[in-house]
Amino acid sequence: MTTATQTPAGAAEGHIDPAALVASVVPVQTRSERPTSFDPSDFGTPTGREVNWKLSPIDRLRPLFADEAGPEGIMRVEVTAPDAVEQLRLGAGQAPRGEHFRPEDRTAALAWTHEPEAPLLRIPANVELDEPVVVRLTGTGGLAHAHVVIEAQSNSRGTVVLRHEGTAHHAQNVEILVRDGAELTVVSVQRWDDDAVHASSHQARVDRDAKLTHVVVSFGGGVVRVNPSVELAGAGAEGRLYGLSFADAGQHLESQVYLHHKGPHTVGDVLYKGALQGESARSVWIGDVLIGPDATGTDSYEANRNLVLTDGARADSIPNLEIETGDIQGAGHASATGRFDDEQLFYLQARGIAEDEARRLVVLGFLSEIVQRIGIPELETELIEAIERELADGAAA
Repeated sequence: MTTATQTPAGAAEGHIDPAALVASVVPVQTRSERPTSFDPSDFGTPTGREVNWKLSPIDRLRPLFADEAGPEGIMRVEVTAPDAVEQLRLGAGQAPRGEHFRPEDRTAALAWTHEPEAPLLRIPANVELDEPVVVRLTGTGGLAHAHVVIEAQSNSRGTVVLRHEGTAHHAQNVEILVRDGAELTVVSVQRWDDDAVHASSHQARVDRDAKLTHVVVSFGGGVVRVNPSVELAGAGAEGRLYGLSFADAGQHLESQVYLHHKGPHTVGDVLYKGALQGESARSVWIGDVLIGPDATGTDSYEANRNLVLTDGARADSIPNLEIETGDIQGAGHASATGRFDDEQLFYLQARGIAEDEARRLVVLGFLSEIVQRIGIPELETELIEAIERELADGAAA
């Protein structure tokens, strides 16, 4: 396991170096320093004091911390894919499984350990898919683990949609490899039943002149924690990370986003938007961007916007930016959480639109920016309808 602490220098001789002592007791401060391991025991059971768990509902996530394999068949899986897509099963140590993925927490290590054969979805080199690959995952109740590998080989084009429904306690890893010149879109949609608990770690590497669009959509589920990590490894790589969430009473929807600019002349765009309504509705967004020492010419921006619709709802938003080179095109971050814009409501009402309808239009306009970036018309229509139902349910409550 890679660790952030060491025995203080000189301790055996009765002398402790002050700098070494500070290094040994100060907790991990940045995403890039987090320890990784394939062994769940190296992480221990989260207590809620750890930097990556401090805003998560530990008691509700506890079933995912047990080191035990769930029974077979908890998740029903249906894959709809064009004929060109290759579908294989990968055992531990069988490439490309584990080529890039490194568990950063206990749930990811458990998902790795308890998935004996990881499904691989591969878009072959130079193939352009005319329809998306759709993976429908339906939980039937109980504990389930998964490690999924998605590979877009060189100069390929395609979209993969992961749809989560039903109920389960689901620990999931998604490993994404975007080879030179490829363009890949991965959309993860969480429309679980209200009692589902889902913790997912998405880790992607984007190679030279390749592009990844990664979208997280979380509407359903009691606790949903989807954490994407994207490394722009090759020169000219692009990563566009978008998120959309709508939290109702009692729901906890969370994403901890990490974008690492490693290669030169890389481009990053991170935008997550969320709406919250109902007592104890909760969202958590933590965004980390690292521009490494070799990432010259980088252009990067991250933002999180939240719209609180009712009293009792809470949104936590924490953007972080590290820059290790001065030779960049630009970098920035932003965060905003608030209620309705009174000027927008006044503008609409002054034109004869009733207040309830004006509020509906404001919310739709706010969230549809993300919906329109998905690029799948059928899914975009479905999500707009889902937002409409969320608003109608909130108005009726």
